Amino acid sequence: MTTPVADFVRDCAASGRARLHMPGHKGRGPLGCERWDLTEIPGADSLYEAAGIIAESERSAAALFGSAATFYSTEGSSQCIKAMLLLALQNRRRGTPPVILAARNVHRSFVHAAALLDFAPVWFWPEGGTGSLCACPVTAEGLEKALAALPAPPAAVYVTSPDYLGNRQDIPALAAVCHARGTLLLADNAHGAYLRFLEPSLHPLDQGADLCCDSAHKTLPVLTGGAYLHVSKTAPAALRDRARAALALFGSTSPSYLILASLDLCGAYLAGEGPERIRAAAARLAALKEELAGWTLAGDEPLKLTLDAAASGWDGFALADLLRAGGVEPEYADRDFCVLMASGSTEEEDVSLLAAGLRRAGRRPPLSRPALPPARGERAASVREALFAPQETVPAEESLGRICGAPTVSCPPAVPIAVSGERIGREALALFQYYGVKTVDVVSE
Repeated sequence: MTTPVADFVRDCAASGRARLHMPGHKGRGPLGCERWDLTEIPGADSLYEAAGIIAESERSAAALFGSAATFYSTEGSSQCIKAMLLLALQNRRRGTPPVILAARNVHRSFVHAAALLDFAPVWFWPEGGTGSLCACPVTAEGLEKALAALPAPPAAVYVTSPDYLGNRQDIPALAAVCHARGTLLLADNAHGAYLRFLEPSLHPLDQGADLCCDSAHKTLPVLTGGAYLHVSKTAPAALRDRARAALALFGSTSPSYLILASLDLCGAYLAGEGPERIRAAAARLAALKEELAGWTLAGDEPLKLTLDAAASGWDGFALADLLRAGGVEPEYADRDFCVLMASGSTEEEDVSLLAAGLRRAGRRPPLSRPALPPARGERAASVREALFAPQETVPAEESLGRICGAPTVSCPPAVPIAVSGERIGREALALFQYYGVKTVDVVSE
């Protein structure tokens, strides 16, 4: 498979030309990577007007992912999420309101998009509790009921799959409901780019999603910020035709060629040894999961090991600290869970080190944890009105009854407890305390 972007970057680095153009480092600097960092000089193409080497590389990526079109992002899935939502809104039935039905465990970039695009999110809440802010399972029956309750089909249904804990939604069943109801299914697949290369594929695009974003950098050998926006072959053609303009609306006019080159080279990896390496890593992690007798696991994502720490007798933070002391850095931990992510670049010795750390930890009697209900705050203002209003920061315990301004959430997991425009209730206060949120941005009174 050709790598036109990486080849161009290499040729420029070796040319010896005086760089009397941007960037200011002129190919020299202490990091050592400056020589590979370019701007849109002749031949380099331009990401948001791509007709040359970037367009060629994206066509190769589309073939690998089986999409109608795949577009590169150098600003992560956050950029792709905003573009997906814009495309869905532009595609909605004439005369219908700008509404997106979304599972509540959205990334905060979804909230930012709601403010920028001024659409109304209608939240899908799971029946009963989920045990985590990160999870929001959606069943086909529940989705059918939620759609039937709306006066008109929403512009799209939006789900996060896999979520931060490795839970995957039943995309085929949800897609069938959406398409029967005349709406699109959008998937935030930030954690699952590799799913395409398992046997069989578990990628949302192959399971019926119309638009899908992948954070390539999360699970593939791509520099941080590299992501894909995929358009399904069965999606309306207008989504493909407008996708690049939608991405441009939310992206810098100076995209990183280091990231673009890494996306380009990732295509060669996926066309070559990559799938075999991904499957081998998934097999090693599956074997480790089998060995963890007595530990309670969560999620079903093949390259993610999510330890239900509380059910296994641990505080998640303490378990993460123990693993760090043994040379293993987890992806994420909170009071209840400890999440570890593997990839095709995870070696056997990495898994062995993790296994040794968990053997040292050992399982304990389960810890009790409160059944905290989700914070279903009353809508007091639109997301746009609240996020753009004058704001002040107050101690979380003093935010009761105030209108949430910017959602207060750490990244990871970047899943908001209260969303902009919602009046903060007692359920939100309990969650702020549980997840260690000390201050909250609220609309000034």
